[in-house]
Amino acid sequence: MKTRLLIISIFLLSAMTNAAQDMKKDYLGKVLDNLEKIESATYTEIMEAWEPGDTIASYRTPFIVNEYNNPIDTIIGASYACFTPSIEFYGGYDGEKKAIVYDEDKIIVLDDFTVRKLPFRLVTPPFFSFTKNVIKYALETNDKITMELDDMAECYHFKLTIKEDKQVEFFGKAYYMDNPYAFDPTSVYELWIRKSDDLPYKYRREQCHNISAVTCLDVEYNRLSIEDFNLSDYFPKDFEVRMYGQKRNVPVLPELTGIKAPDWTLNDIKEKTVSLSDIKSKVVLLEFTGIGCGPCMVSIPFLNKLKDDFGEDKLEVVAIETWKRNAHSGQNYVDKHNITYMFLSATDAVIKDYRTGGAAPVFFILDEHRTIRKIINGYNKEVTDKEILDAITGLLE
Repeated sequence: MKTRLLIISIFLLSAMTNAAQDMKKDYLGKVLDNLEKIESATYTEIMEAWEPGDTIASYRTPFIVNEYNNPIDTIIGASYACFTPSIEFYGGYDGEKKAIVYDEDKIIVLDDFTVRKLPFRLVTPPFFSFTKNVIKYALETNDKITMELDDMAECYHFKLTIKEDKQVEFFGKAYYMDNPYAFDPTSVYELWIRKSDDLPYKYRREQCHNISAVTCLDVEYNRLSIEDFNLSDYFPKDFEVRMYGQKRNVPVLPELTGIKAPDWTLNDIKEKTVSLSDIKSKVVLLEFTGIGCGPCMVSIPFLNKLKDDFGEDKLEVVAIETWKRNAHSGQNYVDKHNITYMFLSATDAVIKDYRTGGAAPVFFILDEHRTIRKIINGYNKEVTDKEILDAITGLLE
C-alpha cells in the first residue's frame, strides 16, 4: 500500500511539474509573439557591467537606440543605430557591416566581417532582438537548461540557466564559446517582463568572468521603417571612414625599450596615490592589466610568487588596471583573486605614455635607474613566466 501511494505521489508531482513547465512555455510563447510584432523601436537603454562578486557596476552608460527588425539579415536579424544622450552617433549595424566610432581620432571603422574569420558576427544584437533570441532559444533548445518564471506584482521575472560544457552567447542565435579562462561554463540570462504589455524591459547576463545588464526605457514602437535606414547617413561629416584591418599612415613612434620609463602618479584600491618615483626596489615589474582579461587572471599566481620570492627591496610588482579603472571593482578583484602586489588604476595619460592602447596584459621590466629593459606583450604561462624571471634575475645579478 505504501509503495503504491509513493508511486502515485511521484506521478502527481511529475504531472504538476510538467504542467508548470507548460505554463511557462505558453507564457513565453506569448511574449515571443509580441516581440515578433515589433518592426522598429526607439528607446533609451542603460547599459551596465560588473565583475562577479562586485555589487557596484563598474560601467553604467545611457544610450539612445533606433532598432529595426531586418529579416534580410539572416545572422543577427536586426539593424540599429546607437547615439549618446547628446545625439552624437556612437555606432551601428546595417546587416552587412558594423560601424565603430573613435571620437578622439575622428575615425569611423567599418567591419564587414571578412578580416576576422569567426563562426558568428561580433555584434551584440539590440535589446528586442536580443531578448527575442533568448526566449526562442529557451523554447526550442535541447540543451541542458532550467527555466524559472516568478510573479513579481507588476512584472514577471524569467531566469534561464544554461548548463552546457561551453558558455553560451547570443549573436543572433546561440553560439557555444571556447573560453579557456572559464572555470565554470554556466550561463545565466534573466528577463524582466511587464504584465501591462507582456514585453521585456530589462535583461541581465551572467557568466563566471563578467556580468552585464541592459534596461530599456521610454520605448516608441513601429515609428521607423527599415526602408529608410542608411547607416552612413549618421556618420559625422568630418570623420575619416576606413575599413577594419586597413593600415593607417601613422608616424612611427620611437622604441620604448632602453629609455627611462615615464613617471606616473596613480590611485590604488584605497584611493591613495602612488608614484613610480616613490618605489625604491632595485627592479620594477609593471603589468598593464584588465579586469575581465583571461590571460591577466591566469598570470596572478605567478606574479604573487615573484613578489614573495624576491622581496620588495629587490622587486616591486605593480599592476596598472586599464579597463575598469574603478576603485570598488579593483578592491573586489584583488580580494577575489588574493592579489598580494600593488594594484593601481590607470589614466589615459599613462596608457598613452606607455603606448599600450589599452591592451592587456603588457609587461614592462624596469631596472634600478627605471630604464625600460624589456617589454612583453601577452601572457603564455609556459613561455612568459621564464622570460620575465630570466629578465629580473639578470638585472639583479
